[in-house]
Amino acid sequence: MTVDVHTCSPGRLFAAALRGGAVDLVEGTASRPLAVLRWNTTDASDHAVIAACEGATLDVGCGPGRMTSVLTESGYVALGIDVVPEAVRQTRERGGQALLRDIFDDIPGQGRWDTILLADGNIGIGGDPGRLLGRVEEVLAPGGRVVVDVVAPGRVGTVRTHQLSGEGLLSDPFPWAIVGADEVGDLGASVGLTLSRTEEYDGRWFAVLTKPAS
Repeated sequence: MTVDVHTCSPGRLFAAALRGGAVDLVEGTASRPLAVLRWNTTDASDHAVIAACEGATLDVGCGPGRMTSVLTESGYVALGIDVVPEAVRQTRERGGQALLRDIFDDIPGQGRWDTILLADGNIGIGGDPGRLLGRVEEVLAPGGRVVVDVVAPGRVGTVRTHQLSGEGLLSDPFPWAIVGADEVGDLGASVGLTLSRTEEYDGRWFAVLTKPAS
């Protein structure tokens, strides 16, 4: 017997996962639970990443808003953006400011943000990290910085195709990129950003890239 599985946008199932639904991340024939509950609370590694931020901070792909809300509570001017309405709603519910927006759309304060935060692997958005960083460079203020989660050195960057599965639905495929700590400097340099440093905290790797001041 053939089971009819309907397709939908990835955003629909991501929203379901944020609401507590059982959603799997599918890659080829393999799948694993989409563990979004870990994004509900901050841990020590999150605070290490936040400590690398300076000034007005744009949290790209903010999800349920744990980083945006902590930035706000810490006295930063912070704005989260996400393409999923449920993510925006939860960010606001946590006390953060958030907009339903794609980074490639018009961004409030474009060219004046001190920090762009790409946490939780969001350098992978769209499957083209060079294009993403090029756009981020446009949004940054002169002298601004990108704080970006990466994977450990020695892992070769790649682009993978994923789907989400849940509620009897299978999402349309979407690409996602992985960038290593030893690759991000060259990637940033290709769009005019300079690698300032890479750090590791409790197994989590992140990098700081800076835009020239003039």
